[in-house]
Amino acid sequence: MSKPRIAISIGDLNGVGIEIALKAHKEVSELCAPIYCINSYMLSQVCELLDVNIPSDFLLHEVEGSFNIKEGCVDKNAGRYSYNSFLSAIKLCEAKEADAVVTMPIHKEAWMLAGLHYKGHTDMLRDYFKMDAIMMLGCEKMFVALFTEHIPLKDVASSIQYKKLKQFFLDLHKSIPKESVAVLGLNPHAGDNGVLGDEELRITKAIKSANKKIGFEQFVGPLVPDTAFTPHAREKFRYFVAMYHDQGLAPLKALYFDESINVSLNLPIIRTSVDHGTAFDIAYMGKANTLSYINAIKSGILMLRTKTN
Repeated sequence: MSKPRIAISIGDLNGVGIEIALKAHKEVSELCAPIYCINSYMLSQVCELLDVNIPSDFLLHEVEGSFNIKEGCVDKNAGRYSYNSFLSAIKLCEAKEADAVVTMPIHKEAWMLAGLHYKGHTDMLRDYFKMDAIMMLGCEKMFVALFTEHIPLKDVASSIQYKKLKQFFLDLHKSIPKESVAVLGLNPHAGDNGVLGDEELRITKAIKSANKKIGFEQFVGPLVPDTAFTPHAREKFRYFVAMYHDQGLAPLKALYFDESINVSLNLPIIRTSVDHGTAFDIAYMGKANTLSYINAIKSGILMLRTKTN
């Protein structure tokens, strides 16, 4: 059986992404047939800076553009190139020339400087496919789906609307195994029955309505956020829904920073990603950890097999 073809979006070339791709190439090539979305000129510059040779079987999908790499710097040229690499990877999937996309980290400020209005990969995918992509992060031991992602904290409460939350639950249900999902409340003590806020009333209504449509009690909550990730709770639940970014990702990264990945659900293509940033502080120093990237590759392959079966 032929290996799955995975398009690798190389991320911000001023960061650690391309170093990780080169370092892990041999291991990744045993799992899949990687297609790296970068041109030979930029790759040669990378390898010169890292003082490594380009692997003989390093298959490129040439992405136009050239600029001088500035290790560890926020730069609009690197931002634009990382976007073009990502777009190329998506188009390879659409053209059936790749089976899935794995993304290296981009830098949001570099995208902004390049004139791109997206706040990240998931935001771009949502706009590109005109679908409500779901951002879920984690590893085999624990996954956290985010109801809101890259928005200011002051806007989270008003974003918790019954209809949107219900649809989120229904879309998530279609994308994960049929097992219980812990839904976090927004407020301290999950609102204490309205004493500390009424958002939990909307969350409860959305949970009940979604479960009724699904046909079983998949979504449980709203749970008190400060005890939702205790060892006892994690014995009962593997999947969690957080109302906002740091509520879910702070405990996830405290527990499983090196091994967790990012997955985009509810889309026509499979996209997984490393669950870390550009790490400008260690770029081109040979210190970058490959574990999240390897796990992203493995997860993409697993999702492909699940989809095929």
